[in-house]
Amino acid sequence: MPKIELMRRVLASNDALVAAQRELLDRHGVLGINIMSGPGAGKTSLVERTAEALGRKYRMQVIEGDIQGDLDARRVTAKGVGCVQINTQGACHLDGLMLGPAIAGIDFAKLDLLLIENVGNLVCPAEFALPAHYNVTVISTPEGSDKPVKYPLMFSKSDALVINKLDLLPYVDFDLAALKKAVRKLRPGITFIEMSARTGAGVDKWVAWLEEKLLSRRKKRPATISRS
Repeated sequence: MPKIELMRRVLASNDALVAAQRELLDRHGVLGINIMSGPGAGKTSLVERTAEALGRKYRMQVIEGDIQGDLDARRVTAKGVGCVQINTQGACHLDGLMLGPAIAGIDFAKLDLLLIENVGNLVCPAEFALPAHYNVTVISTPEGSDKPVKYPLMFSKSDALVINKLDLLPYVDFDLAALKKAVRKLRPGITFIEMSARTGAGVDKWVAWLEEKLLSRRKKRPATISRS
């Protein structure tokens, strides 16, 4: 079987599985966010800041994807948020099959927000859909502003782009205007959120964007679902 045809079948199978998982979220009015980035861009720091800002207001669950280890899961759990660790054992992405056991163990009737932190990679995660309503990509200023040109698929599938480590902007070679121009060509209408997870500057903009999506989902929540 040709490699391309095999890949198409794999992606189609994943899409079908993920559609069923997303329907479960929809049934309970839960918002799903898929967070993607290269290694070290600040995905876990973004999750930590989210837990600090919204953890007492909304019921959150995090799924952490890593090739190996549970360092990020421990960081998230320390913020008082439920977290499930998935080790991919070498795979550079999460997919519906990997998420299956974690999804099965979540009581969505007692949840408002599901954050999925994907494996740190700028290629593979963009190819595999997850049960999320929005894709968020994180890029950090030390990575350089050429990433949308080198890895266009990731940015073309993103609903919001978090530009992290803005506090380092004066010290690195990063063209903010060029980055935005390149990304807008790939994804017109994308939301840009400039922030520093370390200092907290701009985190309020991320929280406001996320809360807007949460409130929108709440309006669509089925009246028959109990939120006890």
